[in-house]
Amino acid sequence: MPTRLANTLEMLANGSIIIAALLFSTVIMRSYLTRNVEPKAQSISEPVAQRLMQKGDVVSVSNLNWPQNERTLLLALSTTCHFCTDSAPFYQRISKEHGTTHLLAVFPQSVSEGEIYLSKLGVKVDEVKQVSFGELGITGTPTLALVDRAGKIMNTWEGILPPSSEKEVLGRIKQDVASNRSK
Repeated sequence: MPTRLANTLEMLANGSIIIAALLFSTVIMRSYLTRNVEPKAQSISEPVAQRLMQKGDVVSVSNLNWPQNERTLLLALSTTCHFCTDSAPFYQRISKEHGTTHLLAVFPQSVSEGEIYLSKLGVKVDEVKQVSFGELGITGTPTLALVDRAGKIMNTWEGILPPSSEKEVLGRIKQDVASNRSK
């Protein structure tokens, strides 16, 4: 018949084994999970340290040449933005009705990725560039900005646009077409 001391030692040993097994399992699971999870990419919609893009601001970015065109409609998009994808029918309309307004799509991804993305959406633009959204003051996608030849922002629109804002964008583009016809 086991003694009371033997029973106590056996219970302590069993408890120690269970605790050690739990700790070991926790360490293994943590190392497995952290090793197999890709680092989280920074969301396009997270705020950046720079000032936000606003009407009246002058945008100066090294690889963008505003003076080449009377007006430019800048489409700030991301290949990972489902709102951009959902807005494709509107962008298709813009690409058909932009008149002489230069269409410039900017992406945080490479130019080739941006071109492939636009092609899949059926959206035609005049130019695609890779830029830092922080440099432009863009904090989310999609963002549209109408920019004059001096780089001054005339209007901005953010997110999925309601029909009234879509009409406003198209109206601003058509103003450009009408003003160029009268010159």
